[in-house]
Amino acid sequence: MYQHQKVLSILVIGVFALGAAGAAFGDDDDDDDDDRRGNRSEQSQPRADFAPVTNAAYGEECGSCHMAYQPDLLPARAWAEVMSPEGLSNHYGDDASLTDALRNEITAYLTANAADRSGAKRASKFAESRAGADGGLPRISANPYFVKEHDEIPARLIKDNPDVGSLSKCNACHRGAAEGDYSEQRINIPGHGPWKD
Repeated sequence: MYQHQKVLSILVIGVFALGAAGAAFGDDDDDDDDDRRGNRSEQSQPRADFAPVTNAAYGEECGSCHMAYQPDLLPARAWAEVMSPEGLSNHYGDDASLTDALRNEITAYLTANAADRSGAKRASKFAESRAGADGGLPRISANPYFVKEHDEIPARLIKDNPDVGSLSKCNACHRGAAEGDYSEQRINIPGHGPWKD
């Protein structure tokens, strides 16, 4: 019996020692925890809020008139509405009609990578879409999260600013917009400078 207790004691001490060692070595991933709190190490790369645009046809066709918005800024059903033949023929006041083949390719790309299907950092906050004040096509700028993030910015810095003009010109102020980085650290409003909440 004494021998049995001795073996059991050694096992308990061994398990405790292994657990302590595992905790010490397991705590080696502080960089991941720091990234979640915003304290990045020098070696870690900032994570984009949204996946960058990867479809050449979309980048060329849509990007020739305005910034090619990341697909995860609208849910799939909103992109389908925007890319419908009717949506393109009256595309926020312009005729942006495309051939069926091109429209189908771009629509497939946008809907497959939309906010409700993306794993990007902020995409889930854009899974809801709303029409603009005119009641027309869905607008990124009508999304509740978007509205909340921009509600403190005075009109003089957006609408009354000739270098911006509208909240739809994301890349006018968000210097990393093309790469999907909309972090506050990269905001630089023309004629005003960095924006601090």
